[in-house]
Amino acid sequence: MKKITLLLFLSLIGIIANAQTTPNPPAILAGKAPVPKEIKNQTVEIACGECKFKIEGKSCDLAIRIDGKSYFVDGKSIDDFGDAHDEKHGFCNVIKKAEVTGEIVNNRFKAKTITLLPEKK
Repeated sequence: MKKITLLLFLSLIGIIANAQTTPNPPAILAGKAPVPKEIKNQTVEIACGECKFKIEGKSCDLAIRIDGKSYFVDGKSIDDFGDAHDEKHGFCNVIKKAEVTGEIVNNRFKAKTITLLPEKK
């Protein structure tokens, strides 16, 4: 009786294990490179990704927000535009507008150009 119970139990485990579906592999693992999304002369919000856009990261890094979605920026530093922690002008305290050109690859914005727009008063 013990052998039959053990055999049924192991068979059940085998059936359950085979019934599991495998998730689709990421595009990179499947041999397909991600398709970059080109951004050309688009007006976006720009600020510190962690402080203002609440993106998880390791430190204060430059980020943009397009249509409500935020992306960290590669190719430009947050300090390229002055002191990030300045109370009136720093990206950790103020969200500004900028015109950008580049592409979005792997949920990061690869910047070619970033031009800050004048603040409206």
